[in-house]
Amino acid sequence: MTTQIPSITLHDGNQIPVIGFGTAKIRGDLGATAIVNAINNGYRLIDFAYNYENEGTVGEALKRTSVPREKLQVTSKLPGRYHTYNDAVEAIQESLYRTNLDYFDLYLIHWPNPKQGKYVDAWRALIDAQRWGLIRSIGVSNFLPEHLERLRDETGILPAINQIELHPFFNQQEQREWHEKHGIVTESWSPLYRSKDLFENDTLKQIAKKHERTISQIVLRWHYQLGAVTIPRSTSILHQQQNIAIFDFELDMEDMSNINQLTKPDGRINDQDPAVYEEF
Repeated sequence: MTTQIPSITLHDGNQIPVIGFGTAKIRGDLGATAIVNAINNGYRLIDFAYNYENEGTVGEALKRTSVPREKLQVTSKLPGRYHTYNDAVEAIQESLYRTNLDYFDLYLIHWPNPKQGKYVDAWRALIDAQRWGLIRSIGVSNFLPEHLERLRDETGILPAINQIELHPFFNQQEQREWHEKHGIVTESWSPLYRSKDLFENDTLKQIAKKHERTISQIVLRWHYQLGAVTIPRSTSILHQQQNIAIFDFELDMEDMSNINQLTKPDGRINDQDPAVYEEF
């Protein structure tokens, strides 16, 4: 029996599961098999990107699965080298061709690339692609409040989702509060940080022992109680199952506080600060 994952409603009225399956570095036949296994285990949100170079793998997995397309939520992302309006439109179309899909359920601008300063043009392309039916919901990834404000000021439309680096060592409280104030859903990438570092943390070990859960389950439950969507990645069937078995227990206020206290000002995994980082 597969786990039923709750959904959250976006400000555009569409819904998205609170846990999805991340596919970074998952490619080829083994990757397609891992994605099919995830779907069979109950995942309905599949997250990938143009720059992951695995759109064909995702398309193959979707072809192999018996779950109908309308029951799946498929996310892709626009790379920085295609931020001009025309390039963005063509990149969206190309990604749909590669995955053999008619539409994306969610499409994000992967990084703002502020030095280039073209992300508003890319956002206008996403707005039009949504209007044309190529995308159901539009969002961004790694955008700071200053970038989001510019989107709002120049187009009048805020993203439904902002996918950001978020884990116990970098909990993004101020960014999350900004999202909540403006009706944007927070989505966490690398929600389990580097798993090895999480597994060695004494605070997380104690909470896991208290609840008789894995550390990964504790951390994913923490994300869920923060109100964030997560996209953990695992090719292990057991870990895929464990990662979504988090809805039958609850962290108390002390647990949440102790995990929140693990955050660090310099907690980013690779020091990828959206204020200066450029991705192409």
